[in-house]
Amino acid sequence: MCGIAGVYSLKINQNIPLLQPLIDSMTDLLQHRGPDSRGTWIDQNLKVALGHRRLAIRDLTSTGHQPMLSSCNRFIIIYNGEIYSQEEIKKELKDRGRSLRGSSDTEVILEACAEWGIETTVKKLIGMFAFALFDITKNCLYLARDRVGIKPLYWSALNGIFVFGSELKALRAANTWSPKLDRNALASFMRHNYIPAPHTIYEQVYKLEPGCILKISQKNPEPKIIHYWNLREIVEHNIHHPLALSENQIITELDHLLQDAVQRRLVADVPLGTLLSGGIDSSLVTALMVEQSQQQIKTFSIGFRENEYNEAPYAREIAKHLGTEHTELYIDSSHALGLIEKLPYYYDEPFADSSQLPTLAVCELTKKHVSVALSGDGGDELFAGYNRYTYGLDLWQQANRAPLPLRQLFAKSILTMSTRQLDLLTGWIPRHIRPPQLGNKMHKFAKGILSQDPDAMYRQMLSHWNEPNQIINQSQETKGILWDTTIKKSIPNFLDRMQFLDTVTYLPDDILTKVDRASMSIGLEMRVPLLDHRVIEFAWRMPQTMKLRNRESKWILRQLLHKRVPRQLVDRPKMGFGVPLEHWLRGPLRDWAENLLSENRLQSQGLFAVAPIRERWKAHQNGDNWCYSLWNVLMAQTWIDANPGVTW
Repeated sequence: MCGIAGVYSLKINQNIPLLQPLIDSMTDLLQHRGPDSRGTWIDQNLKVALGHRRLAIRDLTSTGHQPMLSSCNRFIIIYNGEIYSQEEIKKELKDRGRSLRGSSDTEVILEACAEWGIETTVKKLIGMFAFALFDITKNCLYLARDRVGIKPLYWSALNGIFVFGSELKALRAANTWSPKLDRNALASFMRHNYIPAPHTIYEQVYKLEPGCILKISQKNPEPKIIHYWNLREIVEHNIHHPLALSENQIITELDHLLQDAVQRRLVADVPLGTLLSGGIDSSLVTALMVEQSQQQIKTFSIGFRENEYNEAPYAREIAKHLGTEHTELYIDSSHALGLIEKLPYYYDEPFADSSQLPTLAVCELTKKHVSVALSGDGGDELFAGYNRYTYGLDLWQQANRAPLPLRQLFAKSILTMSTRQLDLLTGWIPRHIRPPQLGNKMHKFAKGILSQDPDAMYRQMLSHWNEPNQIINQSQETKGILWDTTIKKSIPNFLDRMQFLDTVTYLPDDILTKVDRASMSIGLEMRVPLLDHRVIEFAWRMPQTMKLRNRESKWILRQLLHKRVPRQLVDRPKMGFGVPLEHWLRGPLRDWAENLLSENRLQSQGLFAVAPIRERWKAHQNGDNWCYSLWNVLMAQTWIDANPGVTW
């Protein structure tokens, strides 16, 4: 696991002076991703520089050092990730007469690209990766990113100079362009809590999307992007070609596949552990690790003093049952405030999934004990685990039964009450079955039933601000695949569509971004076995009834877990990895937030619309719950403060 960066002049007659200090400044800012060593490769004639920061996990010797030159001296690579099909590919290469000097997966990728080309090679890779490959003979640069976007890669081609890196801060360090805030991307951020790919917070700076290869050269300076793995095509094909197996056979096949996915991710030359929340996904991953490891597994979890957010006791019981060496940490608002100050540096652009706080905390805890950890990310998207799936299906079914005027009357009756009033009215519902933030959910329900179709309703459910163009002045929200009307025809099942859309948007741009930055901020490698692409493709051939059955989510994962962990330890309502943000913003974080949301500040900036933000802030202080939409603004403001050189 590492950090990569590079600079490449796209003009034959353009000279980039001082390439060495330029690439050094870029890689210096990625030291947290690779604290063990640094390497650079520069060709002044070809006008290219590649830089690498290494976190040594496999092949700790010098034969794993990067940048790495192929045995034929034609290709050079810098790479961030882990490949778990290394041994199979290595055998193929040896059968074709290629000898390898060391045991690193970097060399396997490099020699495979030299043997078969980059497109054939990436299709052989099982794992997570982002790498740059330079063809010295053809003076051509390739960038590649793994299928689901576990590892990040950013790029820009401005002023005739192509720059790329694992994080945006590396591109900023190149100093070959002037950063300008993209108001349209910021508006999109206000709807979600992330900036959807391929956009970034900066104009003309992009994320390389998952499953893609970018090719560029001085001869062809316009970036060419190739999709080598397309989930939409896979979903469209697989839903029409379901598994011709019995339920028991499907359960057995998935069990074997997950065992293999976990086993492959246990290979390391350093200690391993796992993040254990006590939920279905992390508990199953931990149980599979325990079964297959010769060493006692170390598990780590985070707790809160606020009971409605605290899953630590559940994690502790599961760890006790599985016999792991368990460590937990309770965090409070003072710990959170210390973490908040670091967020703009870690994430490089506004990012407002508030679970970034416990994720950072648990990664810091884990790194004190191990250098590699496994997590259960991906289970919700693949196996219909989010509460919003059941909620969305129910909501549209109910909304579709009533004519629009009746829906409008019902919605108006709910929206005339504040979320606090709704919470008080529903206070009689027992805590163990009452969803958290019920008043806020009822507001979303009311707005959702006014939608003209289920896809618009789903966008409404995902939105923190429903009209983001009215929150960011002079903006036009970037609209991507969530607005693609052709998906409804090719993926007709609403549950399928919700899962698919989450997998290509929310998963890479939120969940995996959050985990990558949190873990790599302190040099911790995170592995995600549920996102093995073989598991993804298999899951899309299952009947939906094996994912969501009788309102029970992740049905098939539960069957696998119940064989290993007592049912009573894991069968409970899903909590999610949240923080007591609603209460903190009225209490210990109030003064910090008030400073960032003050009327004077907002007016002087000229970037945000003052009235709606102040209205929600005041309503929140009076008992309504607007913590998530306000968190978007707060994270944008902390990022602005940390980046004074950006114009807008």
